[in-house]
Amino acid sequence: MRLDKFVCKSTELTKIEAIQRISTGQICVNGDVVTNEATQVHENNTILLNGIKLKARDFRYILMHKPEGTICSNIDEVYPSLFNRLNVDNISELHIAGRLDVDSTGMVLITDDGRWSFNITTPMKECSKVYRVGLSRPVSDDVEAKFRDGIQLQGEPQLTRPAALEVIGPKEVLLTITEGKFHQVKRMFSAVGNRVVSLHREAIGTVYLDIDVGQWRYLTDIEVQSFTK
Repeated sequence: MRLDKFVCKSTELTKIEAIQRISTGQICVNGDVVTNEATQVHENNTILLNGIKLKARDFRYILMHKPEGTICSNIDEVYPSLFNRLNVDNISELHIAGRLDVDSTGMVLITDDGRWSFNITTPMKECSKVYRVGLSRPVSDDVEAKFRDGIQLQGEPQLTRPAALEVIGPKEVLLTITEGKFHQVKRMFSAVGNRVVSLHREAIGTVYLDIDVGQWRYLTDIEVQSFTK
């Protein structure tokens, strides 16, 4: 991680304060003074602040059931941030691994471990996301095959990755995708002449949503490790 982030995770300093300590030569990494806050460091490095060894706080891995009308942001905007529901310290260090729109609900993963969240969000890792989708009209018989073959989204040079579609009812489906393009689910159904009226994420990887709306919990060690395999 960046040196300034490491210092913040190891102390009670703000980012501005951490950068000031770094730029004035108060930080040593493996015996060398480092003044560039963007320097990449690792937990196994020896990092000293004025001669005192720093140790970063443990990473946090949180599952939340996002309510409708909240936004996946660290701060309130037109709608309130879902972070208002978290009763934890150092919220500014946290970020969301795969956002949901303001009108969407369901499973959101929150962490301060950037390498871990990369495994969830990058298409290369093929981490599955399962959505329960309500539609404005019945699903056409050919949509399942189209989704499996890939959909051409407007403005995108390539087809979407293969997606699995399971019809639950005339206007309700379960959709599993392994990427997260901007408004992807809504755009996929728009491309086949339908419209999403409700969107709820039920699972990411092998972890399923198991808490009520608005609640949150820490992931278990097994759940955390499931995203690093």
